Amino acid sequence: MRHVALVAPRFLPNTLRYVAAFVEQPDVRVSIISEDPASGLPPSLRERIAGHYAVESCLQGGELVRACQAIARGVGPIDRLCGVLEQLQLAMAEARDALGIEGMGSEVARNFRDKDRMKAVLRGAEVPVARSALATSPDELRRFAEAIGYPIVVKPPAGLGARATFRITSDEQLRGLFALGLAPSPAQPAQAEEFVLGREFTCETITIRGRPVWRSGTRYFPGPLEVLENPWMQYVVLLPREDDDPTWRSFDPINAAALEALGVGTAITHMEWFQRHDGSMLVNEVGARPPGVLIMPLMSLAFETDMIAAWAELMTFDRFDPPARRWAAGAAFLRGQGRGDRVVAVHGWEEARARVGDVIVEANLPRPGQPRAEGYEGEGHVIVRHETTAGAQEALREIITRVRVELG
Repeated sequence: MRHVALVAPRFLPNTLRYVAAFVEQPDVRVSIISEDPASGLPPSLRERIAGHYAVESCLQGGELVRACQAIARGVGPIDRLCGVLEQLQLAMAEARDALGIEGMGSEVARNFRDKDRMKAVLRGAEVPVARSALATSPDELRRFAEAIGYPIVVKPPAGLGARATFRITSDEQLRGLFALGLAPSPAQPAQAEEFVLGREFTCETITIRGRPVWRSGTRYFPGPLEVLENPWMQYVVLLPREDDDPTWRSFDPINAAALEALGVGTAITHMEWFQRHDGSMLVNEVGARPPGVLIMPLMSLAFETDMIAAWAELMTFDRFDPPARRWAAGAAFLRGQGRGDRVVAVHGWEEARARVGDVIVEANLPRPGQPRAEGYEGEGHVIVRHETTAGAQEALREIITRVRVELG
């Protein structure tokens, strides 16, 4: 019987789905490391876990080491240490190194977490990436902008998604960034990159001990950075029905070369990549963890499987049964419009639902009085599934053009 220690900082609804996936596996004992007490687990899960250890912060490798040591004494040796969030990956890797637990170590984890190091590793393996530099002073950032030309993208070297990411188009905007207190320094460097024009995609890959065994992919409409810059903008993530689309299949060798260079072992990886207008392709960023922006439920729908359960089995047993793609699926993110900080009303939903019909699988609509969302995922979402890519696209278009979330 395998013993898995699952790092779950807070017992939020999405986190609990992952906890349930692990405890429902046969021949597996699951212990939980969390910042929440065991009483925060639903009784149906609490009675099925083998152990629980509370820590002050799940982001500290030393605390995870102490938690694993205590769990090992009380429950038994730990075979796997797992967690979903991007921010957890380095701390878990440090704990694996310290305790000899199988899985991704800190040297590989830094390849994924440190975006400047990631670009250097990929560039060294001749994987196409945007030109970039790590700036530790305003002068270094200015010199990079002069060498590359505007626009440039500035973001944290250990960022998450597109958060705290800025597109800078002029010297004036660069000075404005510094005026906001965001000038780079040795203590807080900034990742600077050329701005890439083109279509933005993702590639989700299952690897077992470094060998890719399955791929899926989505398209962003528009890209996350454009969404961040335009708070009023609705956007969608589309997973097409076709699994032999030449655009994705042409990217497969680049995907494989990038994952080999980064040193991925057994994992699901989330790779964001661009196709320029001239057809050339390059890797943007890679995460060695389950993807966000609802891609996991979209894959579950398109492949008629439970991807969360599949990931739990993969990480526990190095085992994955590749499913076939049967549907197109997509998510429309509903973002509030207006200057207020609360949802006042949702307009156009009944009309959109009448036009889209049975294609809708899930509708998480904003509620009046709900606070304005802090992230770019918005205040609500709608998930659709259709037998054709064109059908899913049309449904998503109907939703984002007819549904309007009013803030006040």
